[in-house]
Amino acid sequence: MEEVLIPRKRIEFMTGSGAGDRITKLCGCRIDASGNDNSVRISGEGAYSEFMAKNIITAIGRGFDVDTACLLAKDGYYFSYIDLKQAFGGEKRMLQVKARIIGRDGKTKRYIESLTSVKMSVYGHTVGFIGHIGEIEEAETAVRTLMEGSTHRLAYGRMEARHRRNRDAL
Repeated sequence: MEEVLIPRKRIEFMTGSGAGDRITKLCGCRIDASGNDNSVRISGEGAYSEFMAKNIITAIGRGFDVDTACLLAKDGYYFSYIDLKQAFGGEKRMLQVKARIIGRDGKTKRYIESLTSVKMSVYGHTVGFIGHIGEIEEAETAVRTLMEGSTHRLAYGRMEARHRRNRDAL
């Protein structure tokens, strides 16, 4: 049995959207979010199915919609996130960095997603990524460059260079 802690608001979203039933069918696990706390309990036949359900629920808890989170059930899709609170501690600096990652009217986030084909979520104190491992590495390169305080131009340049290396390696 696994247990995942996610914000109560995301548990309500998950249960209200029927995601629990969808995850149950997809992973072959039972999902229990009936308590009044922030925990979701997962029980299944095997460790892999529980792991997959835990990943999907964690992604939903980090702001992804159900369809995007369920991509994690497919081969080759991974989930990663960067905890901005851990990196910066201070709320003000964390908000500034989140704004830089999202960009004006979401332009930066959309550009990173379009170049890398990764799905991103900037939610709470985390930046989450769902995609293939190389794509996630490309997107993380841009986000970490922005976290360091570098310009968007440099972040895009580093991400594009990594993208070219990954493409050429194929």
